[in-house]
Amino acid sequence: MDRAEIQRIVEEVIKAVSGSKSLTLPPEAKGDVLFDRMEDAIEQAVISQKRLQAMGLDKRREIIEAMRKAARENAEKLAKLAWEETGMGRWEDKVQKNLLAANKTPGVEDIQPVIAYTGDRGLTLVERAPFGVIGAITPSTNPTSTIINNSISIIAAGNSVVFAPHPAAKRCSQKTMLILQRAIEQVGGPKSLIVSVKEPSLEEAGKLFEDKRVKLLLVTGGPAVVRRAMQCGKKVIAAGPGNPPVVVDETALFPKCAYDIISGASFDNGILCTAEKEVIVVEKAKDKFLEAMRSDKRAYELTSSQMDELAKINIKEPGRPGCEGVMNRTYIGKDAKVIAESIGLKVPEEVRLLWGVVSKNHPYIWTEQLQPVLPVTFVKDIDEAIEFAVSVEHENHHTFIMHSLNVENLTRMARASQASIFVKNGPSYMGLGMGEGYATLSIATPTGEGLTSAKTFTRPLRCVLVDYFRIA
Repeated sequence: MDRAEIQRIVEEVIKAVSGSKSLTLPPEAKGDVLFDRMEDAIEQAVISQKRLQAMGLDKRREIIEAMRKAARENAEKLAKLAWEETGMGRWEDKVQKNLLAANKTPGVEDIQPVIAYTGDRGLTLVERAPFGVIGAITPSTNPTSTIINNSISIIAAGNSVVFAPHPAAKRCSQKTMLILQRAIEQVGGPKSLIVSVKEPSLEEAGKLFEDKRVKLLLVTGGPAVVRRAMQCGKKVIAAGPGNPPVVVDETALFPKCAYDIISGASFDNGILCTAEKEVIVVEKAKDKFLEAMRSDKRAYELTSSQMDELAKINIKEPGRPGCEGVMNRTYIGKDAKVIAESIGLKVPEEVRLLWGVVSKNHPYIWTEQLQPVLPVTFVKDIDEAIEFAVSVEHENHHTFIMHSLNVENLTRMARASQASIFVKNGPSYMGLGMGEGYATLSIATPTGEGLTSAKTFTRPLRCVLVDYFRIA
């Protein structure tokens, strides 16, 4: 990427957020959480990380519990703030995401136990050690929950974190940082473990890429910033895009599968990167699936011409094989009724999702839309369904969903997709930890780490004592 390309990206980001309201920084955040210069924020993060590491694991556990408590107590406040500032999603669903991050992000336990090897030649220990200062880029789609999740993971691993939030989510992101940092201090933790700049921008984020004191980058954002980070020469953990397909075969549970698909696709107005983005139904399941979708009042069926009209307004650059496409930001994360109004259609208040039957080459099938609009298409059999699902996901290997009771079909899909998350017979958000397993808001598919946790932000250190301490 040359300098002109970087400048173009910066200008696009600034242009995208220039219409937002001027936001006043909380006065209590200035000085030790928010800094005028990125260089100063990094300097304080270096000092704070050393203090954290010197405090030991028991204090670190206490700090993590204090952060969880503060995040729980402020989950609703932060959800509403994010909703008001970004204009995306549903605040009630954002509360659930904040609580998920607070309660189920792994803590210090994730980097233990220590691995030990003993034998005739002595003792070898392998411990998980922090990197130091970690730079974290966070999105406008899931700002508060991502910061809660990332902060717990990074600090549990013994690091400090310098955030570069999306400018369109500046205020809610900074408020989240402040709440978590004050919780750390209340239990005797270091100041400035969580820091950022007062005026975030892609240009400021670029300083994280360049500063040698930042040892690792965590990037949860769009393709442009991921590409920029990958070229900086540092270790990067990148959470990239997805276009999660849903496959429904004739053995699926009806009407449950439709209920689950509507629940997942409409959750927070579809802005999660794991959400159902297109449904591929085998011909034998067609009638039952359509009946189930049409019986759920949360979903409103559009005609094929209405889906075409929506695509012209909502999709800036249509996706296609080999090209992921670009959405019109105006309608990302908006309520279904707002999107319907863009084509002069009025829908009932209870409608959370717009859906319609389309052809296999429709732009909505091939473009990650990040909104509560769901295209449905039909294929001959399970062979075609799996092959097509892999194609429309653009080989991101991010998230796949399947509704089937056929173990062979489920196994074939799992092997074909090689996805970081594969949800069977449930809504997509169960794969984020709302079911079993731990929670994360940063899913690193481009760089291969998958669902991140505290362990992701450590490096293994081997300590060897030769010829002694074998006690058995």
